[in-house]
Formats: sequence, structure tokens, C-alpha cells
Amino acid sequence: MPFLGQDWRSPGWSWIKTEDGWKRFELFSHELGDNNIDLDLNELQDENKENLFPGEDCEVVAKKRKKDHFNNNTKSQFFYQEKWIYVQRESTRERHGYCTLGEAFNRLDFSSAIQDIRRFNYVVKLLQLIAKSQLTSLSGAAQKNYFNVLEKIVRKVLEDQQNPRLIKDLLQDLGSTLCILIREVGKSVLVGNINIWICRLETILNWQQQLNNLQIPKQVSNGVTLDDLPLHMQNNILYKFSDGWDIVNFGQVTSALHMLSEDRHLWKKLCQYHFAEKQSCRHLILSEKGHVDWKLMYFTLQKYYPKREQYGDTLQFCRHCSILFWKDSGHPCTANDPDNCFMSVSPQHFIDLFKF
Repeated sequence: MPFLGQDWRSPGWSWIKTEDGWKRFELFSHELGDNNIDLDLNELQDENKENLFPGEDCEVVAKKRKKDHFNNNTKSQFFYQEKWIYVQRESTRERHGYCTLGEAFNRLDFSSAIQDIRRFNYVVKLLQLIAKSQLTSLSGAAQKNYFNVLEKIVRKVLEDQQNPRLIKDLLQDLGSTLCILIREVGKSVLVGNINIWICRLETILNWQQQLNNLQIPKQVSNGVTLDDLPLHMQNNILYKFSDGWDIVNFGQVTSALHMLSEDRHLWKKLCQYHFAEKQSCRHLILSEKGHVDWKLMYFTLQKYYPKREQYGDTLQFCRHCSILFWKDSGHPCTANDPDNCFMSVSPQHFIDLFKF
């Protein structure tokens, strides 16, 4: 297959799939000629009054500046970042090298994903898993991108006062990991100067303090409130929660909700949703009256076993093309039936894809 591009060193043309087939993507290519402003020798000499060149040298410099100006326009108008990445696990005759976790973290658009409420918990969980075990495997650019995304998450939580508990757990795990890495510097592989990591640890401690001092203002509304709903509707809302701490915090709003949040059947359903029957039998806890204390069992079981993960939207992996992508962005799939090739990728599965 011939290599199509402006230069043998260029990344090649970009292609989009249409109803009539694949067509070359040319964005603002017709404007390059207009933007390529001719630079005459007089302008060049005016800008470099301190270093005047002879006539021939000045012509060389002018040509070089025109070429750089054209290249800058080309890069800004033709380069864009895809929201998918090919997961290559080993070198082949066609492709040299392999895909790393840091490269995937840079290529996939996590900064925009945190603005989507369906993907927010997914990205936070992924950052937490990376903080626990994979932080040293990230490259310098990926680590910088990691902390940039984390900073955007903290700012978002401080602005809208949503999901502060998730971010507190993330910062707690990340702070503990950084303390160990900084204490054992020399034994562990830390990319970058040690002073940079100390500054990052201080920033994390500052974020933790801001989240601890976060005060959620009381919402003033003249419409229908939660107290105005019938008890059976409030009870149905509690049964939609999949996290025990959310039920506990929800039960602290009113005395009626507290009574509903202590329902044994509610906590039994929650235990059955997250844990298997064999796991529950191993840690059976009885109350003083001889009944099973399902609420205490839930918080005991989550210490020994992982809970079932539930996300509104996740990354997708194409088994046919070995491409990782966000569902709304898609990817150039060559399969006859692409939908049957897609599979959801959990945060742990995302990390396992790059373990070689």
C-alpha cells in the first residue's frame, strides 16, 4: 500500500468514513495558500536591525522563515488527537514496539470525560487504581497529564459539591503511595526530580484540606422537595442506591429517611447485589435478637471482597481491531458487524490490557 502524505516524515492523511466510502479529511487546506504570507527582505531586515545579513544569507533566512510559517500552519490545521488507541501487546513485522499505559492515558480524552456525569466515577476509579500500583509505570508526560486531570476533578468537585467522598478516597490512596515512593527514593523508579514529587504531595495535602473544609450550602427551593414525596417513593429512591455510604448519608437528612435506611430488607438486597451467597455465609453476623445484621455484614464483606462495579458509561474495546475507544467517538472499524465486536472495559481491565 503506498504511503500517502505531504512528506515521507509526515503522519499521512486523515480519513473519514462516509456513505460513499472513505474520503480524505482536508480541514482548511484551501486556506494555507492565503495564510502563507510572503516575507520580503525589507521586513526581515527591520525585525533584525541588530544583526543585518548579507543579501544571499538574508534570502536563505527568508526562505527558512517562510517554510517554518507553512509548517506551523500545517501542524495547527491538520493535526488532531483521536479519542481511540490501538492496543499493541508486542512487536510485529508490520508494527514495531508496543502500547504502554502512559501512552493510552495521554491519547484517550480523560479531561473531557470527567465533564460527563456518566463517566465521572469511571475515571475516578481508574485514577485510584493507577495511584495504588501503576503510578511509577507512567512516563513523565503521562504523569503530568495524570495530575492535570486530577486537578480538574478536584476543581469540579469544589465547584459543584458533588461526589466529594470519591475524591477523598482517591487523594488518600495517592498520598499514601507518594509517601512510600518518596521515602524509598533510590529503591523505586520515580520519573522526575524528587522536589517535584514533594511539591505534588504538598498539593495533594492542600486539596484534602480544601475538601475537608467543603461546606455544602442548603438548597432553597419553592417547589416540591424530598419531604413532600410519599414514603413509598422515598423508599424506592433508597433501593436505587448501590453504595452503602450513600444510604447512610441519605438517611441523615430526615428522621423518616433514617427509619427507611435502617430497613433490614434494604441491606439484604444490597449484600445480595454485591456479594455471592458463599461469601455471606463465611461472615454471618447475628444481632442480639438472633436476626442477621445485614447492615453490619455489608460493611464487613466489603473489607474482604470487591464490590460489584457499576458505571453509566465505560471505555469500549474492539476485539476485531484491538482498539480502545470512547463509545461516542467510535473508531475506523473494518469488521462487517462492528457492534458484536465491542466489549465494555472496566477500570481494572483497562490496566490489565497494558501488563506485559
